[in-house]
Amino acid sequence: MADTNQTQVTEFVLLGFSHGQPFLFALFLAIYLATLLGNSAILVLVSLDPHLHSPMYFFLSHLSCLDLCYSSVTVPKILANALRPQATISYPGCLAQLFFLMWCAGAECALLAVMACDRYAAVCRPLHYAQATSRSTGAMAAAGCWLWGLLDSAVHTLLAARLSFCSAARLQHIFCDVPPLLGAACSNTRPNELALHVSSIFVGLSPFLLIVISYLCILATILGMPLATSRRKAFSTCSAHLLVVTLYFVAANLNYNRPSSGYSPAADTAVSVLFCIITPMLNPLIYSLRNREVWGALRKVVRVSGTP
Repeated sequence: MADTNQTQVTEFVLLGFSHGQPFLFALFLAIYLATLLGNSAILVLVSLDPHLHSPMYFFLSHLSCLDLCYSSVTVPKILANALRPQATISYPGCLAQLFFLMWCAGAECALLAVMACDRYAAVCRPLHYAQATSRSTGAMAAAGCWLWGLLDSAVHTLLAARLSFCSAARLQHIFCDVPPLLGAACSNTRPNELALHVSSIFVGLSPFLLIVISYLCILATILGMPLATSRRKAFSTCSAHLLVVTLYFVAANLNYNRPSSGYSPAADTAVSVLFCIITPMLNPLIYSLRNREVWGALRKVVRVSGTP
């Protein structure tokens, strides 16, 4: 398209809000409140209960912090737009939303891999677990995950900032993300697409393969345990994380490696909502549903708060 038909937009119109705004407001408000409650409860319990001061729950608290950031980056703006006649987001606001969204995505991929390595050390190398997972090692690993996500996000945001858009900039979405931005751009998007594919390999696929290798080793160790009770206990410490990993990476792959054709705008939006909004709500539920330590810590906090 000719340069004369391109301009520096000041805002984007979000077309995912064409119907059902009151329903969307109620739905996303309920999801956001559940996300805030669940992940905040995990953070409070891990900080208050000494029995949860272990590497596994230290990393879980960082996962809850990431999930809170995920939802807070997107949902408040969604709620505001759901009550407006026309859903919009400013150009700087769109880039900021994209930056923090990609930061959380990259950091969570790395963090889930670190958590898998922690489970590997606990199950397969129990005698060396305390030495391999000291407080300083855990802090460095967590900081590395956040930094990894930050670097990945900076690349995508800088490349998105160089894109040109048509005068009527419309996004087939309800928030700003890389795929809808590339679909709305009038300029060359090949560098952005290349960065997305490279990121999928190094930020997405590499941690996933590390998780798979860790769990193959864990499975071999569990199957070699002589007692059924030991096998059940070892598997119970890994099942929640394995379910979170499966849900997260499947949704991430659908969101950032979708086919160039064949997806409807509604399907695109649904996949992104699953990845960025539903998953952060489900993670604390998955980790706490059958976790006796978490429920025990919750009962202690309730008992103490109810004591006159």
